[in-house]
Amino acid sequence: MQTDRRKGAAPVPSKNAPMRSLDDEIREKYLERAIRELNQMSREVQECQHCPRGRLMPVLGSGHPQADVFMLKQAPMASEIEEGVAFYGRAGNALMKSFKRLGIDPLVVYGTLCAKCPIPEPDLAAGECVGRLVEELAIVQPKIVVVMGEPALRILNGLSVPLSRPIEQREGEIQPFTPTIDALYVPDIDDSLDEEGAKQRFWRAFKTLGDWYEDLPPY
Repeated sequence: MQTDRRKGAAPVPSKNAPMRSLDDEIREKYLERAIRELNQMSREVQECQHCPRGRLMPVLGSGHPQADVFMLKQAPMASEIEEGVAFYGRAGNALMKSFKRLGIDPLVVYGTLCAKCPIPEPDLAAGECVGRLVEELAIVQPKIVVVMGEPALRILNGLSVPLSRPIEQREGEIQPFTPTIDALYVPDIDDSLDEEGAKQRFWRAFKTLGDWYEDLPPY
């Protein structure tokens, strides 16, 4: 009889159940640590005085603390600034529809920004703030980074991510980023929502993520 090894499927009882229980316990410990570290980083970002954001609060990452898929774009839109949550609003809704179409579980996704402080010129964000992205990647430990738009690509390539290699601006192509993380470059989703040709261009690049996810080992 064929067992169900799909992502997210409940473990099938067998003689190896005690070992799986130990694996589950280890994973739970890693998850608890990731939650603590992301919470600590969020507090530090909220207290950061490097960026001149005034009374506006930073826009924090959202999603699973140990997600397989790490979504990255440069800066927040108005709805994200209002809620203080990355990918809130139109971009998030569009991505949810895309995930459903590709068969990707939204619970394995984490989304964040290069410039978390809502300042008029994202390129002027303090290096200390943008550099927190390295820490964020280390905490989440994703299997792939989806880089949205040239500004985000430029920023990520300019950071000192350990053992990383530059990601090229080749839309829809899986590239190696580190020994354990792949990368996928796609157009900026915020620039792709108001024009049909831009939507189609984004989709052509983004749908590669579905094939990548389908080939992901079920463990």
